[in-house]
Amino acid sequence: MPDQPSTPAPPAGTEPTPVRHGSTSRGPREHPSALGKGAAGLALGALGVVFGDIGTSPLYAMQTVFSIDDHAVSPTPGDVYGVVSLIFWSVTLIVSVKYVTFMLRADNDGEGGVMALAALVRRTVRGRRLPAFALALGVLGAALFYGDSLITPAISVLSAVEGLTVAQPELSEAVLPIGAVILTLLFVVQRFGTHLVGRLFGPVMLLWFLTLAVLGLPHLIAHPEVLAGLSPTYIGSFVVDHPYTAFLAMGAVVLSITGAEALYADMGHFGRRPIRLSWFALVFPALIIDYLGQAALILHDPRAVSSPFYLMAPGWAQLPLVVLATAATVIASQAVISGAFSVSQQAMRLGYLPRLTVKHTSQRESGQVYVPAVNWLLFGGVLVLLATFRSSSSLATAYGLAVTGTLLLSTTLFLVYAAMAWHWATWKLVLTGVVIGGTELVYFAANLTKIVSGGWLPLLVAAFVITVMTTWQRGRRLVTSRRTALEGSLRDFVDSLPEGTVRVPGTAVFPHPTDETAPLALRANVEFNHVLHEQNVIVSLVPTTVPHVPREQRLTVDDLGHRDDGIVHISARFGFQDPQDLPDVLRQARELSPELSERTDPETASYYLSRITIERGDGPGMSAWRKRLFVGLAHNAASPSMSFKLPIHRTVVMGSRLEL
Repeated sequence: MPDQPSTPAPPAGTEPTPVRHGSTSRGPREHPSALGKGAAGLALGALGVVFGDIGTSPLYAMQTVFSIDDHAVSPTPGDVYGVVSLIFWSVTLIVSVKYVTFMLRADNDGEGGVMALAALVRRTVRGRRLPAFALALGVLGAALFYGDSLITPAISVLSAVEGLTVAQPELSEAVLPIGAVILTLLFVVQRFGTHLVGRLFGPVMLLWFLTLAVLGLPHLIAHPEVLAGLSPTYIGSFVVDHPYTAFLAMGAVVLSITGAEALYADMGHFGRRPIRLSWFALVFPALIIDYLGQAALILHDPRAVSSPFYLMAPGWAQLPLVVLATAATVIASQAVISGAFSVSQQAMRLGYLPRLTVKHTSQRESGQVYVPAVNWLLFGGVLVLLATFRSSSSLATAYGLAVTGTLLLSTTLFLVYAAMAWHWATWKLVLTGVVIGGTELVYFAANLTKIVSGGWLPLLVAAFVITVMTTWQRGRRLVTSRRTALEGSLRDFVDSLPEGTVRVPGTAVFPHPTDETAPLALRANVEFNHVLHEQNVIVSLVPTTVPHVPREQRLTVDDLGHRDDGIVHISARFGFQDPQDLPDVLRQARELSPELSERTDPETASYYLSRITIERGDGPGMSAWRKRLFVGLAHNAASPSMSFKLPIHRTVVMGSRLEL
């Protein structure tokens, strides 16, 4: 296994205190462009990336509500008003109030997302149990997000392509092949990075949201009485008249708020102000107008429940609408796939996944990454879903649990943070928990009824991801403790260097997770080769629980008590969104240390990696099956040479064995 900070790394929660520089904790960081003239451009960009998922929910949300349980919800005025009222107040409470108004304020150094929020809560609260509990909720939220990342591309693209059957019923057999081709192309182009197609995201989604409003407005004008459905009293009437049917309907209504988590997760890309501007100026009104238009159409023509979205358009416009809807769903899928890459990178930095190959696809934006292993796992899973469920209505039964589970987890973490960091009054916490948390809990309970018919899917994916994450974290800790004994104390090693050790010209750099133990490659050079380089630099790339560590606060240089022995230790702290560039660390360290400036040249230095091969043994600490899983993950972990941007022609790998 490579001698590197994440495999294994110091146990989670034990971050070293740097000798130089201050804390990386800062106040809320707004996106720089969001404060100036670039806010409008960012608001346009947010339309594609942030609102792609929730923006395409009108394709299937209303249709799914009226198709549940053999059309238990009927196209009568009472049911239609009740459904449209549920959708309006769900979008208002969960998206407008919870996410846009409150949660965008709870940023982790400008970044959002359930794992970033969990890390923020962990830093804010005191005590041993609550921080660990917060991080556990973050892991669970990330696991559910992977399930969402599987289902969203499949249901979004299928729901768009199924519009062909409205305009041309004879094309029904072509829906699955066309959907599979579109999704294949989508995953194939991921390796080129989102920046190549990102320029189209905003304009296409601007056209999409304008189209939503244009489709719904004529029906709303023709039947303005549907506006009465905005009154919450119709929710009460719907529940009282058909309690069980209303409960089932809530499990489908939640589809109208899918993608709400993206508002928070993508905050670091755009900033809170552009997201709020896009939402209140265009997205929110366009969505509500479209849903009201669908409701008006269903009241006027009950047969429209089969496909209310496409039937709002005149016949001549249905095929062009299918093309536009397909483009919008591809953008929505792109957003959630990119989110899976970001979540995977965060999990690696926090020590919950083995090191995977991460490719940065933009020279300007460090957040634009491509993770090949995650991409092809998602692609395989999406194709399996297409072959298994075969329609968007069938997939809708599997969708709700992942969404509602993530909503509940984020609300729980937010309430803890609001109590500890913002010192919210008890009444405010209780009111938020009852109104928003209670609503989400009802939606979650409603989706539990769909476990047998498809809700098992996100639970199965989440269980698998949680097993992998917890196994890797536990195995890391065991390996860390056992390799410590193998490596021995670094300071004892430096203090006991034999006199007259032969020095060879040049600089040797040893990536190593800690300054407590000696790198095995360094020890092997002295004990077996009986040589030492003129300059030896031990570099610990330390992951932190903040998204970004400012460059001027990143490094600590320690001479280990001997200024003239040619051995120094550098501790480089990185946020989980920062690229880990070891040669750049050396270049920066030369600016801090006169000794390194004179003797160290990053362009000619040699890099020595200690690779430990882990084998399954009979030691305590983990069950046999989890040991097999950990060993398999470790053997397939990516080499740190690419992750640390090491020059291959100047990198040496030295091996050792360790029994788990």
